[in-house]
Amino acid sequence: MAAASSPVFPALPASPSPARPRYDALMRGRSFASRLAAFSLSTLAALPGCAAPAADAAQPGAPSAPSLRLYVFDCGTLDVADVGRYRLRRDEVSSDTLSVGCYLIAHPRGTLLWETGAVPDGLVEPGGSPRRYHLVLPNAQERWVALARPLKAQLADAGYRPADITFLALSHYHYDHTANSNDYAGARWLVRRVERDAMFADTPPDLAAPKTYSALRTARTTIISTPDYDVFGDGRVVIKFAPGHTPGHQVLSVKLPRTGGVVLSGDLYHYPEERTLGRIPTFDMDEQQTAASRAALERFLTASKAQLWIQHDAAGFARLRKAPAYYD
Repeated sequence: MAAASSPVFPALPASPSPARPRYDALMRGRSFASRLAAFSLSTLAALPGCAAPAADAAQPGAPSAPSLRLYVFDCGTLDVADVGRYRLRRDEVSSDTLSVGCYLIAHPRGTLLWETGAVPDGLVEPGGSPRRYHLVLPNAQERWVALARPLKAQLADAGYRPADITFLALSHYHYDHTANSNDYAGARWLVRRVERDAMFADTPPDLAAPKTYSALRTARTTIISTPDYDVFGDGRVVIKFAPGHTPGHQVLSVKLPRTGGVVLSGDLYHYPEERTLGRIPTFDMDEQQTAASRAALERFLTASKAQLWIQHDAAGFARLRKAPAYYD
């Protein structure tokens, strides 16, 4: 049982004590001085030394999977103090918490890690009991995340190490998606130029934690210059451009042999009620782009009959099988 200063989730106090690690040094920074310029696909080009690997070639270093598999890791539960930021009222949502998910796609040609969590593994206390971690964001906002086990330990349960990850992709640069990115800088990073430029701007973007992904600056990198990027060259794992929440936001489509099509939403939606009620968060970089990205994704879901997994949907995430179990 956790100590009084670290209450066991889900029995969370109404007014959390600041006794948990503050994370200030990691999260301190400044917000954007101005909005980013409009994005155009025609301006994208590969960075020097960042040519894409041959998509149809087997990737070395990762354990081979006999078939396509999708692993789900529980990377915490995020308290939300104000659902109004999502243009929702408390009586309109079933929960005011958000799940934080990380995902591994194991393919016969390699592995793709999608998202790296909200709390760096180095801050996670041993013991396996859920504990609350106090995060201070670059704009001095505070967040609380309840987490039981580090990402690396959950990855090991599935039989993988950081060195086994072939590709790393993030839906976007916000702190709750990048916490352990430095541990996977040995993988090839798949990112859009507009997102990378924002991440390494002189003034860090709002809600980003640059120290958590600093090693990606020199990582082997593929700059994605097309709306859809076929990771393994067989059409089964595709990163799709869905800007608006951030300038280079993206979602992931996976075609599993038995489960069928699954789309991991990134932060195109947070609450399912955003989808049903047509609400767009107040902090999206470009609300018109978000609306257009949502409309395009809905058309894709209808045409492909794929499921949409809203990554921050706490109720939906709770129903998913967690690693070492997997979807195939």
